[in-house]
This record gives sequence, C-alpha cells and structure tokens, in this order.
Amino acid sequence: MRIGVLTGGGDCPGLNAVIRAVVRTSAGRYGSSVVGFRDGWRGLLEDRKVPLAADDRIDRILTRGGTILGTARVNPDKLRAGLDQIKQTLDDNGIDVLIPIGGEGTLTAASWLSDSGVPVIGVPKTIDNDIDCTDVTFGFDTALAVATDAIDRLHTTAESHQRVMLVEVMGRHAGWIALQAGLASGAHLTLVPEQPFDVDEVCAMVKKRFQRGDSHFICVVAEGAMPDPASMTLREGGIDEFGHKIFTGVAQQLGNEIERRIGKEVRTTVLGHIQRGGTPTPHDRILATRFGVHATDAAHRGDFGNMVALHGTSIDLVPLEEATRRLKTVPQERYEEAAAFFG
Repeated sequence: MRIGVLTGGGDCPGLNAVIRAVVRTSAGRYGSSVVGFRDGWRGLLEDRKVPLAADDRIDRILTRGGTILGTARVNPDKLRAGLDQIKQTLDDNGIDVLIPIGGEGTLTAASWLSDSGVPVIGVPKTIDNDIDCTDVTFGFDTALAVATDAIDRLHTTAESHQRVMLVEVMGRHAGWIALQAGLASGAHLTLVPEQPFDVDEVCAMVKKRFQRGDSHFICVVAEGAMPDPASMTLREGGIDEFGHKIFTGVAQQLGNEIERRIGKEVRTTVLGHIQRGGTPTPHDRILATRFGVHATDAAHRGDFGNMVALHGTSIDLVPLEEATRRLKTVPQERYEEAAAFFG
C-alpha cells in the first residue's frame, strides 16, 4: 500500500509525531510506503511531494513543533473546485489512502473527498480543542501549558504593581484554552466566546476585588470573546480570504474601557502564536503518536471515511461527516464550574 499524508490549516505541536507514527507503522507493520504532500492541500493541488522513509531523520522529528511538511490555508471554494485535480494527483502518485491531519477545515475537505470516493482517514488536530467527537485533540495540552505558565508569571508582576492584567489567548469560537488556563492559573475572571460579557459587570468585579483589599486582578480573555452590544462595541475587522472574521483585539479594547470607566491601571498581554510554537508536551506527543498508529491501522483495514478519536483512554473511529457537523464548544455547566472562582 502507498499512503499519502498532509498537514493542513494552522501549525500545531504534535503534527510531526503523527507523521513519524504513520511512517514507522506503515513500514514496520505493513511494509507500506508513505508520501508527504507539502503545504497542506496546496501540495495536492500542485503535486508537490516528498518521500518519507522510516530512518533516523523521521525518528528525530518526534520532539519538534511545527510540521516538516509545511502547512497552508486554502480558500474553501478553491479547494472544492479543485477536488478533481486532487484526485488526479493522488492517482498520478499511486496513492491508495490519504491521511490528512488537520482541524475543522482540513477534515471538512477530507469529508468532501470521501464523499467523492477517495479513501481517506482523518486525524484531528487543533490547539483550540474544538473538534467534535473526540475528548481532546493533540496540541491543546501544549497550548494550555504555555498559557498557564504565562498567567502564572503575570500574577506576581500584577500583584507587585497593584494592576489589572488582561491576558488574551487563542480561541475563535470555542473558549477551551481560556477556560482551562483560567482554572489552572487561578485567574479571577475568564471570558469565552460562548458567554457574552457585560463590561459594567466586569468593572464592578474589578472594583469589588480592590475594595476588599486584594492587590491585583487577572482576567483571561479568549480572542473570540464578545461583549453584550449594549455594554461595549468592538471595532470591526472584516472577513479574511478564508471566510474567517478578523479580530481587532478584544482584550486591549476591554482594557481601555476598564481604565476609562473606573480609572484603574490595566496592562494587556496577547499570547498569540506563542501558544502554537515550540516543543509539544509529553501528553501531546503520546496522543499524536497513538493517532498516527491507529490511522495507519485503519487505512490498512479499509476503514475509510473515518476520523481517529480519543474516547476515554481508547482510540476509536468516528465518521468524518459526524465529526465535522459542528464545533465542540464550552458547555454552560463547564463555564459555571469556573465561575465559582470569579471575583
């Protein structure tokens, strides 16, 4: 068997661990070969490939962040229009099964290919942890560790200067990083996309904390958090070429409002792509490796049209169509758990 593999969408700690696992399992367990396509779906559209061998170089990528294959985002309309070209590239290279590793967009494209008859096994990745039908995605644990460490460090400087600190973390539509980092670091408030916030309530919470003698206030803000329109209006950033809303910095704008309304000094830290980079945690290396092994096994069994998923401690298969039907967002009960520590 000849397997194709690609990494699509944003980079994510653990991608190289999946690639390594696919190559090692294919060669060692089945005697199969693996071809990598560069820069995600663009590599398939343009037939840019590289052979991947089970050698020392592949073993050394386990601990590396990013992806040795490179990645890129492709406009969904362009991608859908290029499905025939993608199928031709797979045929020209003798690819029997394609293993795309990616988030919502990549897995949706994989589902399109599967519907048109291409053998596909998807592997979910995203630091946002918003892929449905799996308990967690690799990359999330690393991003959470980075965010938590940063907030831990901000506590001491905020306390020394009696300041309000706002920390903006990634999370366009799902607030998992913000929620978990806030809980882990002892933040005094967490704002997520799933729960619109009232600026007056935030200001009242800040004032109350300082009035009772506390020395600082830490608030974790997901980049997609939205205020109640009656309390504050965010600047419009428009839509990018991929159909995504362009964010204009909710934490900074909220900080300006807090300073204006209650006169308290605010400092804003935006973690941004720091959360994506660097060495994956042991948890992410292990989960990504297991995903790669099970995806390769599924490919050789012929269980096409599925995505590997973590359920408890087991790796199972779920249909791509089901996994891409909706995003996994923070439920109300999980936010209420965190809210017990607000203020």
